[in-house]
Amino acid sequence: MTGSPAGDVALTDQAAKRIVALLSSEAPGSVFRVAVEGGGCSGFQYKFAIDAGATPDDALVERAGARVAIDPASLGFLAGASIDFVDDLMGQSFRVENPNAVSSCGCGTSFSL
Repeated sequence: MTGSPAGDVALTDQAAKRIVALLSSEAPGSVFRVAVEGGGCSGFQYKFAIDAGATPDDALVERAGARVAIDPASLGFLAGASIDFVDDLMGQSFRVENPNAVSSCGCGTSFSL
């Protein structure tokens, strides 16, 4: 499914710029991976990582040179979500605005359905 639409997952300009900056020091073909895993204080948590490349089953979100890979299991949890990068008093972090989340914790990295 590589290269297919990622369930309407969107990247903001700020997230795309930060991802491009992160990937600039990585090997060619590297991707920024976003996944949903069980755990966190609300039941599910977001995981962000840099991988050497996308797998054949990954959906890809691309914007302004940023490449984000999402595995099939996580894609359903992220449908309609927007990934942003913020720099505020709490520090710098990626944030996911997820319309599927019923609630989330104060740190913004875990959520419940």
